[in-house]
Amino acid sequence: MTTTKAAGPPVTEPADSPVQATGHGARTGHAERAEHGDDAAHGDHAVHGYHKQKDEHLKRLRRVEGQIRGLQRMVEEDVYCIDILTQVSASTKALQSFALQLLEEHLRHCVADAALKGGDEIDAKVEEATKAIARLLRT
Repeated sequence: MTTTKAAGPPVTEPADSPVQATGHGARTGHAERAEHGDDAAHGDHAVHGYHKQKDEHLKRLRRVEGQIRGLQRMVEEDVYCIDILTQVSASTKALQSFALQLLEEHLRHCVADAALKGGDEIDAKVEEATKAIARLLRT
């Protein structure tokens, strides 16, 4: 990780960061699952693939939240636009990195579990993961 300080608050940029954050109108799990009627398959109380890394994920998301708050301060303080764009890029990369880690955990846990069970469940999980990847690539 590198910390950059433009004419505003320091922002931590992850060393590894590929995809873009989801854009306006992105849909998330519960709404989409309800639409497809498969809440029972996911279970609100089920152990999800990210469970073992939950504290680490929350820490990363708090860091991203801090980056976004830093962007707000930069705009409030009339910081040079290129400096703000640099920090937007760092925030986006941090979210991309988080999304890829979460996707990997989903594949290793949820999709792998469905593969062991076989049948229609594996097809549904692969389709679900494919749609999630497509949403990440559109951003």
